[in-house]
Amino acid sequence: MSRRLLDDLGHPVDLPDDPVCRVVSLVPSLTEAVAATAPGALVGATDWCTHPAELDVTRVRGTKNPDRAAIAGLQPDLVIANKEENRELDVSRLRAAGITVWVTDIETVPQALTSMRRLLVDACRWDEPAWLVDAEQAWSGPVPEPHTQVLVPIWRDPWMVVGHPTFTADLLARLGFEVVTAGEPGRYPHVDLERLDTAGADVVLLPDEPYVFTADDGPEAFSRTATRLVSGRLITWYGPSLVESRHALEA
Repeated sequence: MSRRLLDDLGHPVDLPDDPVCRVVSLVPSLTEAVAATAPGALVGATDWCTHPAELDVTRVRGTKNPDRAAIAGLQPDLVIANKEENRELDVSRLRAAGITVWVTDIETVPQALTSMRRLLVDACRWDEPAWLVDAEQAWSGPVPEPHTQVLVPIWRDPWMVVGHPTFTADLLARLGFEVVTAGEPGRYPHVDLERLDTAGADVVLLPDEPYVFTADDGPEAFSRTATRLVSGRLITWYGPSLVESRHALEA
């Protein structure tokens, strides 16, 4: 017996009647979520899936170039992907090969929580994870008035920053941080460093992914704006990290 549900993009997905037993994740956030919810079900993940640290599953290359043959060889009940992180072409080819794929679409914290519940509880038929309940409680309040303007670079040479609408911008807004882009529109615009440094932001948040900004690589580029190193996982991942990110970022 099987069930048919719609994923976040409205695509029909046929799922087993029983709880899903074998999952391949193509997104680090989703990998962490599955590992924290039903660790025995996770059989494959990308090379970029770094949490939990002790994760021991078959690696299927990257988010943009998954090894489709390796994925098929794992015989998953379900492959989980994300609209932003993964290519539509790879999803289409996996489906054409008869592999069931569920695609998430997340641009806000409420979307993340709803999407995780639909995937883990409704689609996979696993028990409601405690971390999801805790995350919903942590982020249930209203969006405050902004008190701090922040720039969030995600790459350098060329410089790229977080824009709108993005999960990161929404998460930071819920902490009172307004993400600015020196006036450039778009979700991840390219902006010249000089314009970034004179944009008038209160602080530049330098995450350690996707570009690995460090104390020696990033802060020296900004002579006019204060900088702060921050965990990329806490501002870009949607999953168990949401439980700790609110307290950590407020601190």
